[in-house]
Amino acid sequence: MSSSPWQRRIERAEKLATEHAFAQEILGFFAAIARFQEDLYRRIEIAAPTSSDSGFNRPLWPGLVQHFPAFLALAEGYGPEVTAKAARRLQEESDDFFLASLNECWISDHNRNKQIENFFLRAFLQPYAELVRAHTRLDKPPHTPCLCPYCGGKPVAGVLRPLGDGGQRFLLCSFCLAEWEFRRIVCPGCGEEDNRKLPVYQAEGFGHIRVECCDNCKIYLKTVDLTKNGLAEPLVDEIASILLDLWAREHGYSKLQVNMMQL
Repeated sequence: MSSSPWQRRIERAEKLATEHAFAQEILGFFAAIARFQEDLYRRIEIAAPTSSDSGFNRPLWPGLVQHFPAFLALAEGYGPEVTAKAARRLQEESDDFFLASLNECWISDHNRNKQIENFFLRAFLQPYAELVRAHTRLDKPPHTPCLCPYCGGKPVAGVLRPLGDGGQRFLLCSFCLAEWEFRRIVCPGCGEEDNRKLPVYQAEGFGHIRVECCDNCKIYLKTVDLTKNGLAEPLVDEIASILLDLWAREHGYSKLQVNMMQL
């Protein structure tokens, strides 16, 4: 039996934690979240409606909110101190507050790069977003190729998958984790096509990860090259390569969309 997507992410996070000491804490926290997400996915897969009653433009299934306090408890127990303190503060709120906040993030707010409270909402909603996406049929092309054709989320990373003698570029949604094809020499932030304005950087120790920048809009996106490392898990490797984010920001670039861990 093949392992689940969450198990593959957990195994990759545990492996990378042994290789990159600077990312051990965040990868350990990510693995704990992934275990929670898998359990939540299995629970809501049975209980939640996933037909005409659900969708990215519809309110959340109300039963989801009952699981949110358990996620806050996990964040308090496994997260860094700043996250744990925020989790303790949120635990004082009511279920009505939780449901309103989750619905706001779900319907209209999941593209915003907000502060730490947004981490709780996005990380908790992600398995539900994956479930809804699995049951969503695309009847028409996406409004814009720079956004996810399912939920409208911004890409958190690029992915190069083997195709013939080269690689096909995909974008990875930051919310529902869908992948969709995207042209190689185009900025996903502003649509710039001049390759002279689209520098690509790589660093020792991250040979399979490209920092793709745009000198027009000054954004960057990290792309995981599976033609160089087929064992990589794009969601996890993107999180683990924190040093590349620091380098890009020091050189004046802003990230197109923060990842689930708000990095």
